[in-house]
Amino acid sequence: MHDFEFKGGDLYCEEVPLRRIAKEVGTPVYVYSRRTLRDHYRRLDEAFSSLPHFICYSVKANSNLAVLATLAAEGAGADIVSGGELYRALKAGMSPDKVVYAGIGKTREEMDYALRSGILMFNVESELEMEALDGVAGELGTKAPVALRVNPDVDPETHPYIATGLREAKFGIGIEEAVEAYRRAAALGNLEVVGVHQHIGSQITHVEPFRESISRVGELVEKLQSLGIGIRYINIGGGFGIPYRGEEVPYPRDYALALEPILRRSGCTVILETGRMIVGNAGVLLTRVLYRKRTGEKRFLVVDAAMNDLIRPSLYGSFHEIVPVEKRDRQGEKVDVVGPVCESGDFLARDREMPALEPGELLAVMSAGAYSFTMSSNYNSRRRAAEVMVDGGRFEVVRERESYDDLVRGERIMA
Repeated sequence: MHDFEFKGGDLYCEEVPLRRIAKEVGTPVYVYSRRTLRDHYRRLDEAFSSLPHFICYSVKANSNLAVLATLAAEGAGADIVSGGELYRALKAGMSPDKVVYAGIGKTREEMDYALRSGILMFNVESELEMEALDGVAGELGTKAPVALRVNPDVDPETHPYIATGLREAKFGIGIEEAVEAYRRAAALGNLEVVGVHQHIGSQITHVEPFRESISRVGELVEKLQSLGIGIRYINIGGGFGIPYRGEEVPYPRDYALALEPILRRSGCTVILETGRMIVGNAGVLLTRVLYRKRTGEKRFLVVDAAMNDLIRPSLYGSFHEIVPVEKRDRQGEKVDVVGPVCESGDFLARDREMPALEPGELLAVMSAGAYSFTMSSNYNSRRRAAEVMVDGGRFEVVRERESYDDLVRGERIMA
């Protein structure tokens, strides 16, 4: 569910016509619905209400401060993977005691910052990271709360680039090695073992991979508890998929119903690291048609958004629905929707059946709230897009479009 719908032939975000935003802010521009963010968070929270739990929103999905602050007001914590994401989460008002720090390459500087900030726990991914964190905590005269990320070797049935729970993935500790790893962690003087963490991938559209992986993790928790290792938290990760082209996907309650019996047996508090399910369909990318072009039998729509703004189609072959902002009767055609970047891989859609559009018309790239702006770049020295938040009948620019001065900020010409 989301709050982007046609009213009288115009596409709206909540009560604001997208044409108005494009006129006042320009394009390309990301537009987020605050109402959708709140609704998606509340649905997920309610689905797991029968269990002690909290939601650590995955900051990497969309790290805009307005998005984070909206979710912080709902009670969300943060799943972070860098010191920069920790800074953003705290700046937006998220409580440090609801922050979990994941990622395989934490630096000692980042560990120090997180410990001084008082985060809930670190999700540790290797023995050497465990030892480094023990050292940093010792220097600060404190204990670092940790969960070990275990790799349950479950196929999440998603794109291989975003499958993280297989044996060959770079993430986590093999579940068959986990008991010994936990023994080593418990023996280190400056670590406090508090949880188990798993994350098997992203954009997973079936319940079964979660059921299988959580079953394996549940067995591990029982074994650790029998050894006297005090596991208080099970972090089930995230990765719940969303519909990009109207496909059927599980609802939050479907995941909860499947996992609740397994999770309840552990007696642990459950942590969910969800990003895409909350923010993915809460955002669109608005772009304007610049030119029509034909080369032989191939037809192109050249728009002002490019792979530097939204790289998912080029990187993953991802599908985003693309719709005209103005709905009217038009002849159809098959086109590639491409941007101005000087790469053949710069496209938003290929061989897409679209209504025939003319230069100047607006398109909305749907389901662009997650892994879109956060993955954008300045390739070809293109300025990154503005971001807008809509709340009912009003909107605000929550990130200004970059200027040309922004492109060279911090650079120096060598004397």
